[in-house]
Amino acid sequence: MILIEGTSKVAFGEGTLTELELTIYQKKQKSPIEYRYDSVNTLLFELYMRTQIMESAKELSKAGVYFADFKKTLCNPMYWHLTNQGRFQLNSGCAPQDAIRDIFTNGSSYAFECSMAVVVVLYKALLESIDPRQFDILFADLLLFDWHSNRKLHLIDRTYNEEAVIGDVLYFENPDFVPSVPWWKGENVVLMENDFYYGHGHGLGIISGEEVIKVLNKNRMLGSIKSAFLTDRYVHPDFSYFAEFQHRLREKPIIAKVGDWIYVRKSWIFNKTW
Repeated sequence: MILIEGTSKVAFGEGTLTELELTIYQKKQKSPIEYRYDSVNTLLFELYMRTQIMESAKELSKAGVYFADFKKTLCNPMYWHLTNQGRFQLNSGCAPQDAIRDIFTNGSSYAFECSMAVVVVLYKALLESIDPRQFDILFADLLLFDWHSNRKLHLIDRTYNEEAVIGDVLYFENPDFVPSVPWWKGENVVLMENDFYYGHGHGLGIISGEEVIKVLNKNRMLGSIKSAFLTDRYVHPDFSYFAEFQHRLREKPIIAKVGDWIYVRKSWIFNKTW
């Protein structure tokens, strides 16, 4: 259940939410778990950014970035310094927003593994969701690696994957991977629409969960009977934190509170009824 300022009674006017935003909203609204928001604008920001995470995943899947383990990681030296640990450190004097965009427009200059891919997707979605000038301030010393090492993303851990919605980052574990080939240990993925997933590793692209498991199961120790599986844990950025930095020119909805109800509609809709 979604609670905004203590009430779950929210009505959106026609056209206020996109079809995808409405799908996300309805799943969270029907959940037995309470999702609390301090304002309608915070909720709307989350819905918008989740769609941007999905769109960024689609873009990265088509960008021509190669898969590589940390020892063979590549980046464009115009924007990044490649550290000994396979991390991308932003070059001095480069704008973070330009460096992130370069990954999507000059993908053949990059190679990294699946955990860095989901981090890149999240940063790109943030860039599309907040004021770009704020993005440059927040991530002035940007360092790309796996999502465990990116505290500035303010990731929130969840532990019940049935609650995951579009834009969440999940993990498929392969318990019997071959130790000499550690990149088959598992796959970090972004949840897309219609229960599909985006995974950068091993050329997966956008596929179903069954297909992710099938690929991982083909790459485990000889004689193993332990199947790969989707773990319960998943993460997503703290949307309420980043909502404070959204673009000042973004259209603000009309919000009216009448009794226990909150009514929301786009500001340009004047002749429609609720």
